[in-house]
Amino acid sequence: MTVESALESARAHYARRIVADVEDPAMERALIAAFARVPRERFLGPPPWRVYSPIGQLISLVDDPGKLYRDVLVVLSSERQINNGQPSLHAQCLAAAKPRSGDIAVQIGAGGGYYTAVLAELVGPEGFVHAYEVEADLAERAAQALAERPNVRVHGCSATATPLPAADVVYASCGASHPPDGWLDALQPGGRLIFPLTRDDGGGAMLLVERPARNNASDAPARHYAARFTVAVQFIGCAGARDPLQAERLAQAFAGRSTRQVRSLRRGTPPDASAWWTGTSTWLSTEAWDEARNET
Repeated sequence: MTVESALESARAHYARRIVADVEDPAMERALIAAFARVPRERFLGPPPWRVYSPIGQLISLVDDPGKLYRDVLVVLSSERQINNGQPSLHAQCLAAAKPRSGDIAVQIGAGGGYYTAVLAELVGPEGFVHAYEVEADLAERAAQALAERPNVRVHGCSATATPLPAADVVYASCGASHPPDGWLDALQPGGRLIFPLTRDDGGGAMLLVERPARNNASDAPARHYAARFTVAVQFIGCAGARDPLQAERLAQAFAGRSTRQVRSLRRGTPPDASAWWTGTSTWLSTEAWDEARNET
């Protein structure tokens, strides 16, 4: 067996393992195919690679790319505490966001571009991925690794300081203390946003926000969204998406209430008795929003 065929076999086995908890059969198949096609080693910088378990325990320094095909974290920058992310967690989050063939996706916090490539596989040649990475060296690495993919563009800038393209999926891999207006504004009707809603210590949970498909106008700001938490996470903060007051309120909500109660996100409306958490311009409600009602 050649080295390349051995790596292909390792990727195929790894892809099946990391999507084992995905319950949607169609997404499971799509994710297995996507992860099996993307060589993880291409997006991590030169070996040896520092590999950690998901709970932060150092496993080893490795220079064999075959050893990257485990459900482990790989360091991108130890000084900035940036890693490549746990593959099974990203598989679950991508499954929740449901990228489809032909979708326009925005990725926030692209790192070295590994999950950008997975997203590009999921949206296919008819779709497109705009990847944002504020760290200049990582953005350059990602752009080089993704250069052969015509359906990807890497933006070496903040995703909170510039208007984002209209998108069917917005996928963030850095912690926000609140849903930034620009991320919500980017969602087309029926669009999905998934991001880590986190306290200042980095702990929190992934929040899936879905803009209703029914709107009076596609460019009108939505005021009500379906929303739910998916999985508990720990992420570094997102520059431009942190606010101390909103983070403190969020910490209180996480401490005193179950994340399972959240059913919707409201924007630009006064909170009512159903409020689970109240931010500056958005709030989370324990009541579902009926899409058939007047959205705008």
